Amino acid sequence: MSVPVAPGRLPFLGHSLPMLTKRFAFTANLRDQGDLVEVHLGPLRAFFVTSPQLMHQVLVTDAPKFHKGRMYDKFRRFAGNGLALSSGSYHLRQRRMMQPAFHRDRIAAYAAIMSRAAGELVGRWRADEVRRLEVDMQGLAVTIVGEALFSTEIGRRAVDEARRSVFVIVKNGILRALSPGFVEKLPIPANREFDEAIARMRAIVQEVVDSRRGDDTDHGDLLSTLMLAKDTATGEPMTDEQVFDEVVTLLTAGIETTALALAWIFHEIAANPEVEERVLAEVDEVLGGRPVTVGDVPRLTYLGRVANEVLRKYSLWLIMRRTAEEVELGGVRLPPGTEVILSPHTLHHDPAHFPDPERFDPDRWLPERAKLLPKGAFVPFGGGIHQCIGNHFALTEIAIVAATVFSRYRLVPDRPVRTRFTNAAYPNDLMMKVVPR
Repeated sequence: MSVPVAPGRLPFLGHSLPMLTKRFAFTANLRDQGDLVEVHLGPLRAFFVTSPQLMHQVLVTDAPKFHKGRMYDKFRRFAGNGLALSSGSYHLRQRRMMQPAFHRDRIAAYAAIMSRAAGELVGRWRADEVRRLEVDMQGLAVTIVGEALFSTEIGRRAVDEARRSVFVIVKNGILRALSPGFVEKLPIPANREFDEAIARMRAIVQEVVDSRRGDDTDHGDLLSTLMLAKDTATGEPMTDEQVFDEVVTLLTAGIETTALALAWIFHEIAANPEVEERVLAEVDEVLGGRPVTVGDVPRLTYLGRVANEVLRKYSLWLIMRRTAEEVELGGVRLPPGTEVILSPHTLHHDPAHFPDPERFDPDRWLPERAKLLPKGAFVPFGGGIHQCIGNHFALTEIAIVAATVFSRYRLVPDRPVRTRFTNAAYPNDLMMKVVPR
């Protein structure tokens, strides 16, 4: 069976240039070519998945036949082999060891950090001032993940460094991943900023891990869970290098999705008055004027649908997998080592499953409507054995922060928001006026 080749291929560059310049528009058009489309990243041949069925096959049913792909190879060189980047038996071992850190009881403890940090942020806001919301949400997400990870003074220094460096790493990392190899060697400011941010992050995280060596105390933070975890099969703990890799992964991968979702939630609620009215009414009814707790999250059902709709509309653009053995995908036999590209954003905007996909409609997530979606159509946190281990952490954080803000304020746009793109859509200059309720 032949596979169609995406239009717009250029000599030497392949499809890298149209992918980086047109981004979402380029990949959205691929669904018209077929369920599986051949694309070229420079000289690298890859296959782009456009159907929920094939997405589900790669992420879930045939997940053991795939390892993380080229994009992750590029990140692994500077971020180590943490959970978001590893594959195979090593990944399963690390996931089992880390799972207790995200147990329901631990999430309840982290929720207290979320509520306090959100309360402190809105406590610094002043009536009718204009805030740059994406900056506030980035800082808040770093604070929450950092405090959940570290409970000591040196940990606070690591949080400060994460606030400075994480978004430089994420923004420039995707450019490296999709560009030909020579680009990362060019003496350009973006490469210098990226390398310097990586060096700073690695240094402070190593300092934190070194400071805990030999400490068998459970400090109630994520780092304690990692350092005290034992492999159920061998009884062996993680090495310092493995702990280091997982900390770097949690700091870099655990912040971007939540910060973006929170910023876009406030934008979309303000842009849709009927949604705002329902959110405010639900927050008032559930909280009754008191601070939000983890027990309130399941009762904030409409806010949960709003969060799902934000995760649909503003999802990751690309993830990659590589066949570890021969796989039949969409009627095509792919040999070991074949790169496969998946696009949550493309599937989340497919009008076949999400009519009028650019419209913000939280009621898409009413149970009777959501259950009609095919498997693989909605994958904001990936799926299968590689599903994001922090998905419940992130959803809890989104609900608690949004409820905290709306219990005290409405947010009114001060100017139209601009969007910039990396591997997701970032709001740029999301300026909003803080209006007391």
